[in-house]
Amino acid sequence: MIKLNKNIIGMIHVNPLPGTPLYKPAFKDTIKKALKEALIYKNCGIDMVAIENMHDTPYLNRNVGAEIIASMAIIGYEIKNKYSIPCGIQILAGANKEALACAMTADLDFIRAEGFVFSHIADEGLMNSCAGELLRYRKTIEAENVAIFTDIKKKHSSHSITQDTDISETAKAAEFFRSDGVIVTGTSTGSQADINEIKSVKQNVNIPVLVGSGITLDNAKKYLEFSDALIVGSWFKYEGKWQNEIEIDRVKEFMNYVKK
Repeated sequence: MIKLNKNIIGMIHVNPLPGTPLYKPAFKDTIKKALKEALIYKNCGIDMVAIENMHDTPYLNRNVGAEIIASMAIIGYEIKNKYSIPCGIQILAGANKEALACAMTADLDFIRAEGFVFSHIADEGLMNSCAGELLRYRKTIEAENVAIFTDIKKKHSSHSITQDTDISETAKAAEFFRSDGVIVTGTSTGSQADINEIKSVKQNVNIPVLVGSGITLDNAKKYLEFSDALIVGSWFKYEGKWQNEIEIDRVKEFMNYVKK
């Protein structure tokens, strides 16, 4: 299973996939674009990449079609097979079993799972915890080499249901339920995580702590000091917006700074 040690994980937001409102054929162009971005990341010294179907709005709640699963598995396989770079996957929204199946068949290294412990209200509606079902499924398909990194107090969500359970207690619950690492985020894509929350989580669990949003050149050092990995998406894009193309100079500058 993959180990984390101050790693930078670069996000690949794949083009809208078949069947979703924004999809435009041909799918082979989606594969080419994902491969192009993976090569940019690899050439710039990124440690790992992760693919995500972020353009597939509006998302379904833990329910994606076979066309999405097939597409993501193909993209993941092509990246891993061509560049041999550690690669993870997230399928929105909360399609964690499907992501795990893709990871197993495509020989990917980790998944990012939402809704692992406790319930929350997401954009897509109520999302209940899935840890028990997900880990049993991982055992069933013999995918125990695939790490499961889990969001806690996830962005784009209301946590009023669990407002009496702070983020450290949530992290401890995730650890108890055998998460391979917890992800701390801000309130939305591109928003900064609370450094005090990260410190508190790090002090209370013995599994890796990842920062999952709001990473920039200016705050990378601070976040790396108190975490085990940074997931970076928006900062690497033109004008710092996740939906734009990757800007090579931004990736180079960031990685040159981090490597120092």
